[in-house]
Amino acid sequence: MTGLEDRVALVTGAGSAAGIGFATARILAAQGARLAITSTTARIFERLEELPGSGKCHIAVVADLTEAESANRLVAEARRGLGAIDILVNNAGMTQTGRPDHSSLFHLTSDAEWAAKIELNLTTAFRVTRAVLPDMMDLRYGRIVHIASVTGPLVSNPHSTGYGTAKAGMVGMTRALAMEVADKGITVNAVAPGWIATASSSKEEITAGENTPVGRPGTSEEVGHVAAFLASEGASYVTGQMIVVDGGNSIQEYKGPAEGYY
Repeated sequence: MTGLEDRVALVTGAGSAAGIGFATARILAAQGARLAITSTTARIFERLEELPGSGKCHIAVVADLTEAESANRLVAEARRGLGAIDILVNNAGMTQTGRPDHSSLFHLTSDAEWAAKIELNLTTAFRVTRAVLPDMMDLRYGRIVHIASVTGPLVSNPHSTGYGTAKAGMVGMTRALAMEVADKGITVNAVAPGWIATASSSKEEITAGENTPVGRPGTSEEVGHVAAFLASEGASYVTGQMIVVDGGNSIQEYKGPAEGYY
């Protein structure tokens, strides 16, 4: 991956040591980028100590991006510490430490639950992206990578209405913004993970990953490498795209144990 040396990258949702956000941050740092990482809790400072490149300047910021002013504060602190942001990876979403996750069937979804899912999984990315865009447009350079999901844009599960709608909206936002900034040196893309083994994966999710064509769940690093490519100069002619990272799961018709069909 080319052109990551000394680039300033902001990665949201990087508090989990086993998560996609921190895996992406590690890969970018190993390629020479200077990182601003964020999560809602102080454990982000533990992740800061674990980033590669002790001689590099990295910073960590605690921010709850469901609060309207937090995105502006986060970007301002990153800019003060590292300079204008070249790369944004919007990974915050799905769950939030310290807050219960309620997922209901469509007809039982309350207004509050609906609003919370959209806020956490779509509006957070909108706010941070809006906050970094002015600098990118002035510099005529930028890489914006949204971590979406196959849930919503391609497939779904019961109890996934709010989450899937938000992630489908993220892909729509990706394409709309890509059109607006394509002539300004800024690319905007989405990565859509499938069954990825993280610290929060349930037994059922691991089993689902074992029934993909690859035969196992994916890793956070496998998603992170795709995100890092899209963040590189080598991806300069890729924009408005959704790259699926799901071990082929979305292309197979039969999704049960292999011996049942294959």
